[in-house]
Amino acid sequence: MTDLTETLKQLSALSQETRLLAFRALMEAGQEGLQAGAIAEHLDLAPNKLSGHLTILVNSGLVSVERDGRRMIYRAEIDAVNRLLSMLVENCCHGRPDVCTPLAELRGVSC
Repeated sequence: MTDLTETLKQLSALSQETRLLAFRALMEAGQEGLQAGAIAEHLDLAPNKLSGHLTILVNSGLVSVERDGRRMIYRAEIDAVNRLLSMLVENCCHGRPDVCTPLAELRGVSC
């Protein structure tokens, strides 16, 4: 049986609206990442209300944080995102490759 601990932690982190929106902003920003203040501004949220959400995302492994002088730069962890997506669609094609072919093509997975 597959250990689902990491997957459940990541899905739990994304299951709250503010965290999901912050994560999507970080995915859009790419490897440049964003400062916490920029994320808060993007979400029209007070920075102090974002801190706990970013901590949860970092603890899930889907986001990393790096200090750059006085700034904290947050980045989506693409490898972790790929592992999560792979886990979610791992058995999708069993007996019905026609169902998941578009998803597999999008993800670069062969059924």
